[in-house]
Amino acid sequence: MKLISRIFLPLTLVVLTIAAAPVSKADDGMAKKAAPAVRPGSSGLQTPRFVSLSAEVVNMRAGPGVRYPITWVYRRFGVPLLIMAEYESWRKVRDAEGTEGWMHRSLLSGRRMAMLRTDIGEFRKAPKDEAPVVLRAEAGVIGKLLGCQGAWCRMELNETRAWVPRGDIFGALPNEQFE
Repeated sequence: MKLISRIFLPLTLVVLTIAAAPVSKADDGMAKKAAPAVRPGSSGLQTPRFVSLSAEVVNMRAGPGVRYPITWVYRRFGVPLLIMAEYESWRKVRDAEGTEGWMHRSLLSGRRMAMLRTDIGEFRKAPKDEAPVVLRAEAGVIGKLLGCQGAWCRMELNETRAWVPRGDIFGALPNEQFE
C-alpha cells in the first residue's frame, strides 16, 4: 500500500499540473478577450440630432434594453425627440420637456418634426417679423419641419407652410441650417 501511495501521489501531482496548465492559459486568453468594455454602437450619424416617433404608442425605458423598466409611454405619432447617445440598437433621447430615456431605433424616424413651445405661436408668410401672420397655433402643436435659415424655421401645419422663430419650437438645433 505504501508503494502504491508513493507512486500514485507524485503521478497524480504531475497529471494535475499538466492538466491545469492549459486551463490556466485558456483562462488568461478568455480574460484578455473579455477585458475590453462594451462600447456603444455607432450608426455613423451625428449626435445630437433630431428624430420623431414613428408609431402611435412608444415606450421610453430607463436603460438600453427591454429588461429596463418603462418610465414613460408616448401616445402621439410624430413627437420630436433629440438623440443624445447611441448604444447598439438603442437611442438615448430627450423630449421637449427635458425627459430623458431610451428607445429602440425601430420606433424612431428620421422625418423632421417640430413642436411649438410658446403659448401662442405666430407663423408668418416670410422669415421676418414684419411678414403677415398666416397661422396661429397653441403650445404642443406638432408640424413637419421643412428647413431652417438663421433665426427662422419653415414648417408645414395642416397643409399650410409658414415661418416661425427658431426659439419658439423644439425640433432644430441652435445653429442648424437645412432645407
